[in-house]
Amino acid sequence: MSPLNVDPSGFDVFRTELDDDPQASSGDIARAVRTILETIGEDVYRPGLQRTPERVARMYEELTAGYHVDPVKLVNDAIFDVHYDQMVVVRDIDFHSLCEHHMLPFVGRAHVGYLPRGKVIGLSKIPRIVEMFARRLQLQERMTQQIAEFLEQTLNPYGVAVVVEGSHMCNGMRGVKKPNARMVTSAMLGAFRKDQSTRAEFLQFIGRETT
Repeated sequence: MSPLNVDPSGFDVFRTELDDDPQASSGDIARAVRTILETIGEDVYRPGLQRTPERVARMYEELTAGYHVDPVKLVNDAIFDVHYDQMVVVRDIDFHSLCEHHMLPFVGRAHVGYLPRGKVIGLSKIPRIVEMFARRLQLQERMTQQIAEFLEQTLNPYGVAVVVEGSHMCNGMRGVKKPNARMVTSAMLGAFRKDQSTRAEFLQFIGRETT
């Protein structure tokens, strides 16, 4: 199935247009932040906090921009017919996201590989795909799977592999308070799931040896 006709429900709702009145949405967020500040006992009129609600509203617009990305425009015809059937890997893609449970950041790197079936995607598009899914309220496990499934549907390759490494502030700042713990998730589709040697080659490319 081509992403040009993809069912949005398969990717937790792609939003292809911004809200009718984004300024009104920002105002709602600012008012909510003001309420939070007042509830925790802060003086929202002191100099350091007077503009904080508006700043936070702008921050959330940026950090959740992935909800408003049109995947068709993102790919933008950057799919090319190429007689190349060896592995393509883009590694060390930095990302920032927000945990949907506590709305605290988790940050890390994504590594993406695929085996072309006559088509490749422009190099810059893979980091943009990662960004599209990262800039939402997320679970790392789901984000990893979404990146892999989107590439699979876009390119119809022989296989797709995605490994994501993340450090979660909800794990480091609260709860168990283990700031050095890192989470590693993977999604292996097609040849990467079926063929151990193909999977091992990808893991070697991204610096993860197998035994």
